[in-house]
Order: sequence, then C-alpha cells, then structure tokens
Amino acid sequence: MAKEFGRPQRVAQELQKEIAIILQREIKDPRLGMMVTVSGVEVSRDLAYAKVFVTFLNDQDEDAIKNGLKALKEASGYIRTLLGKAMRLRIVPELTFFYDNSLIEGMRMSNLVSSVIRSDDARRVNRDDNNSREE
Repeated sequence: MAKEFGRPQRVAQELQKEIAIILQREIKDPRLGMMVTVSGVEVSRDLAYAKVFVTFLNDQDEDAIKNGLKALKEASGYIRTLLGKAMRLRIVPELTFFYDNSLIEGMRMSNLVSSVIRSDDARRVNRDDNNSREE
C-alpha cells in the first residue's frame, strides 16, 4: 500500500503552521498591518523550494496586496532563519510568496448564490400571491 502522505506533503503542512505563527508573532512590518493568512504551501520534491500562498483579510486593494507581497519577499530571509530554528530540516526551503484569491472568490460566489436564492424565493412568493388572488 502506498504512503498516504509523502515527506513533501508533511513538510508543507508543518511549514504552513510555522510560517503562520511567525507572521502572527514575529513580523512587525506596517505594510502587513492587515491580517495575513497562510492558505497553503507547496514544497518541491527535493524540499529546496516552497510556494507559500497567502491571503490578506480585511483588504482587497491591489496596491495593498502588492505592498504586502513585497514586504513578505523582503522578510523571507528572516522567516527562513526562524523556520530553521523551529524545524529540524537539513535545508530550509527558499520561500516564494503568492497571493491566493480563492477565499475571496469563494465568498463572492457564495454571495452570488445567496442573492439568486433570495430573488428566486421572492419571485415564487409573488407568483403564489398572484395565483391566490385569481382564484
């Protein structure tokens, strides 16, 4: 039977947890004033590179997102140093940060579905009222 989770997936999970803690407690950059959430981490098979997907809550301004990603890129060396102390890895992966808009898109889609359901219910109530008046 094959392994359910290989080493890269386990390392990615641990990196996600540790980076979230570091961003919450250690990074004091004012450009990251908004709340930063680590939504996922993908690690290469040789564990040398990691793509870190982040979401900035409370702000969807394009400039704020760019500034936040720039701040994370500049702090990546410091974050790697802290990761090296927190995790026992021979090589701490090189971090590359990407904005993940899936959370924002999911909320937008949910709002669209809710509004369609509300308008459908309102139409059904109006149609039922019209049918009862005709009888």
